[in-house]
Amino acid sequence: MVTSTKDAVRRRIEQAGERLVRLSHRIHANPELAFEEVKASGWVADALHEAAFEVRHGAFDLPTAVRATVGSGPLHIGICAEYDALPGIGHACGHNIIAAAAVGAGLGLAEVADDLGLTVTVLGTPAEEGGGGKVLMLERGAFDGLGAAMMVHPAATELTAMPGTAVSQFDVSYQGRPSHAGLHPELGVNAADAITVAQVAIGLLRQQTRGVDRIGGVVTAAGSAPNIIPGESRGRWIVRSDTAEELAALKARVLRCFEAGALATGAELSVRPSGPDYADLRPDEAMLALYRANAEALGRVFSEPPADGGAATDMGNVSHHVPTIHPMLGLDCLPAVNHQPEFTAACVTAAADRAVLDGAIAMAWTAIDLV
Repeated sequence: MVTSTKDAVRRRIEQAGERLVRLSHRIHANPELAFEEVKASGWVADALHEAAFEVRHGAFDLPTAVRATVGSGPLHIGICAEYDALPGIGHACGHNIIAAAAVGAGLGLAEVADDLGLTVTVLGTPAEEGGGGKVLMLERGAFDGLGAAMMVHPAATELTAMPGTAVSQFDVSYQGRPSHAGLHPELGVNAADAITVAQVAIGLLRQQTRGVDRIGGVVTAAGSAPNIIPGESRGRWIVRSDTAEELAALKARVLRCFEAGALATGAELSVRPSGPDYADLRPDEAMLALYRANAEALGRVFSEPPADGGAATDMGNVSHHVPTIHPMLGLDCLPAVNHQPEFTAACVTAAADRAVLDGAIAMAWTAIDLV
């Protein structure tokens, strides 16, 4: 029975293949940033409504979140669709593929959910690239009652699980005092110097951090003219580590670097979070084994994850509350990797289109195995 059910689900997804690929390409061609995914979330909601899902667009007090449910069985599976883009480089993380694959898995399971004893909910989750849409949805009950949660994510190579680190992002600003840089520089308090001191201190700190730790940042403002002592500077920073506990210790050291900038120059420091912290990703190994077997049955070939470092996802927070998987779909596009313009182009190739269907089928098959 399992084999025949899987065959039927695969046929249904492949029959919808042209629509799913069109959805992927449409989202890719219309990149929208965090919490601004009006078009993408609407297209996902419409596709699921057409498949007889009970759909709520604007769920959990988030205008671009979606909750779409079908079936009434005792095992409740959540499938996550991301669709936000990156500033400047569009869908360089392939969220168009994630959204289309999630819709495809939902379509494949819709007609067999009740027979299998499944309830299937597709969750459209905004603002993964900063903003923590899933964290907000988790706090508001979106994942309550789920027996499992899953999603797929494109990458250069096939991985069972993304090495998911804990992350904190925050905005930093210094308030100094502008003055004429030639006539009266002594009357100024140089906010640009403050952020320079902080960056030098962070650069030195990196020598004493572990290989898995990452500290990154950009200066977004540091004066407007060379003959004016800059009275304000601003930047956005991100700190990564293996676990929430290790992240807290590293972040404290980074914040002291910013305090050093204030102390050295006399500028006033302000730090505020730019979104909720992301927890480390803890995939469910048993479910991951089921997914891998299903993906390999479709011809997917897995590689080993990198030894150090990793990316971050708000799916990590979900994984601390619900059994979760977050496997990576290889697009065979090296040397292009996530968050590069070349990866944006790779996310609408024939390999990307195949990944939409394979990801959808593998997730749907995994849900059947979980029954």
